[in-house]
Amino acid sequence: MDSSERRKSGLNLPAGMSGTSLRLETFSGSYRAISNLSSPSKSTSCSDRFIPCRSSSRLHTFGLIEKASPVKEGGNEAYFRLLKQELFGSDFGSSSPAGQGSPMSPSKNMLRFKTDHSGPNSPYSPSLFGPDSGFSNEASTPPKPPRKVPKTPHKVLDAPSLQDDFYLNLVDWSSQNVLAVGLGTCVYLWTASTSKVTKLCDLGPSDSVCSVQWTREGSYISIGTHLGQVQVWDGTQCKKVRTMGGHQTRTGVLAWSSRILSSGSRDRNILQHDLRVSTDVVSKLVGHKSEVCGLKWSHDDRELASGGNDNQLLVWNQHSQQPVLKLTEHTAAVKAIAWSPHQSGLLASGGGTADRCIRFWSTTNGNQLNHVDTGSQVCNLGWSKNVNEIVSTHGYSQNQIMVWKYPSMAKVATLTGHSLRVLYLAMSPDGQTIVTGAGDETLRFWNVFPSMKAPAPVKDAGVWSLGRTHIR
Repeated sequence: MDSSERRKSGLNLPAGMSGTSLRLETFSGSYRAISNLSSPSKSTSCSDRFIPCRSSSRLHTFGLIEKASPVKEGGNEAYFRLLKQELFGSDFGSSSPAGQGSPMSPSKNMLRFKTDHSGPNSPYSPSLFGPDSGFSNEASTPPKPPRKVPKTPHKVLDAPSLQDDFYLNLVDWSSQNVLAVGLGTCVYLWTASTSKVTKLCDLGPSDSVCSVQWTREGSYISIGTHLGQVQVWDGTQCKKVRTMGGHQTRTGVLAWSSRILSSGSRDRNILQHDLRVSTDVVSKLVGHKSEVCGLKWSHDDRELASGGNDNQLLVWNQHSQQPVLKLTEHTAAVKAIAWSPHQSGLLASGGGTADRCIRFWSTTNGNQLNHVDTGSQVCNLGWSKNVNEIVSTHGYSQNQIMVWKYPSMAKVATLTGHSLRVLYLAMSPDGQTIVTGAGDETLRFWNVFPSMKAPAPVKDAGVWSLGRTHIR
């Protein structure tokens, strides 16, 4: 076609191409553009892009076709085919089995744009692996095995005359690694490093020990008596420093802050004592309608939590003689109280037989954050300072000791061994060992928490040999 003919046709065709190269043929009433690319000598059509014919490509020369792997006897070829189908679409998975297809006839889906038809409910849908799914390579690693907690105590002490009374607090472990136990009318000190037992005091036949509590420094110990007195003793020299009155009847619970000693009694009152002043009582907190049996200062000394036989959990601050929070969700006596050492204003409490629940509170706004039904009377709570876990001791009906992860409240371990209610709990200064006491007149030592520096699994072998000895 010369230049004049090209101008008449209105097409800008390359030289050497005639207008007859483009023609329309009719097939059943429809028009299609025929492009014959078999030979350059024959008529050809022009297009704006080049689309190769995959059937004539020698893809096997470049290793682009998956070679069939030998199928072992009992192999899982069907599983891999199903997996490919789920990941890459039904057309991919329906390709010919290995060994049956020709390398000159690759899959028709290769490099083809297609719509993804995989259903959203497919567990292998590619959308599950998207950046918004939260899936990462870490999820493919096997989960870390749970920490193993020894199921048996590594030491047992006989504690004759240890009372089976829910409202008393007769065991405490000092920061200097000395365990104090109230047995009848006497208080005994057991030095953990040497197993030496020392008799601190004897209140005489007219009185008895109802509570013991070390100062945070571990040098002085306070003793609450059945007659309502609060005595303070020097634990190293075994000398009485002071005796303070004020309660009408037994003093069943004590709690030290950095400077203030708080005492709770059956007379429903909480008294504040300060050894730096001459008066026995510096303030009186009135709010409970029944015996006060739980008392704990927060770690920053700003708040005092108290629990009573009136099912109330009250929170007090340093500047008011009225409770700033009244938490009444428990349906039984609240003896078990623990502050979180990891989060300010986080408080845990446990209810008695009719309640059986551990509840978590934010003292900032008074909201209940969570609760879990343990199935048994909650006698004590202890919050680990090494890891964010809680230990609880229980009474009716299973007399067990339980370790929980916080905040999931997944059970780490359940320990049994006491034959009566596990009424007493204290934690070693290193935070790894707990001691539990019960009305069966035994003290049992358990390794339940890892060390703060190396959170390795706790081993059964402890610093004490397994055995049973007497505390007096």
